[in-house]
Amino acid sequence: VQWVRVGTRYQVQMDISLGPSFAPLMSRNMTSDGELGEGGLVPRRYDEATKLPFQSPRRAGLQFTPETVTLANGSTREAMPGMQDTASQFVQMTWLFTRQPELLRVGNSISLPLALPRRMDRWTYDVQGEQRLTTPVGELDTFHVKPRRADERPRGELSAEIWFAPSLQYLPVRIRIQQDADTFIDLVMDAAPLQAAPEGGLR
Repeated sequence: VQWVRVGTRYQVQMDISLGPSFAPLMSRNMTSDGELGEGGLVPRRYDEATKLPFQSPRRAGLQFTPETVTLANGSTREAMPGMQDTASQFVQMTWLFTRQPELLRVGNSISLPLALPRRMDRWTYDVQGEQRLTTPVGELDTFHVKPRRADERPRGELSAEIWFAPSLQYLPVRIRIQQDADTFIDLVMDAAPLQAAPEGGLR
């Protein structure tokens, strides 16, 4: 996961791969570009590329304006205030928790309008509880946040459970991305977050 900020512009990039690095079974790159506003991240473009062995890459993209969202199939929908995409949602929640840590109380819920390549919906994430994780960078106290009714999502649509660490600026230190009951990727932080300079961080 990489976060870059230049002035009011941002980019979030997530790279996921399964299998050996020299010949992954699957890899996916997700990139969100946009601006920082008073309410956090304001996506302008989202691009996604998925690669499988012996197949051409599958690509999907979204375009955002203040009034509309253009989905991967070219259809245009009316934008909802605070709209996020697949990659930006994780940093947006970090921004929210940094400014309103009281949101991370067990039993609370966080609602985000989310634009996916094929549809738009409002997602609700429930704060499940506090959990201490053992990671390569040591033990971390986290809050576990889980999407509501993930099992009722359309077939093949990904959902993500997230563990946020208050001691690391509320960054996600574990993300479990699930497609169905038997297909998931479990990502755990393996190195302390790097920051080029204080002004490069999300404010």
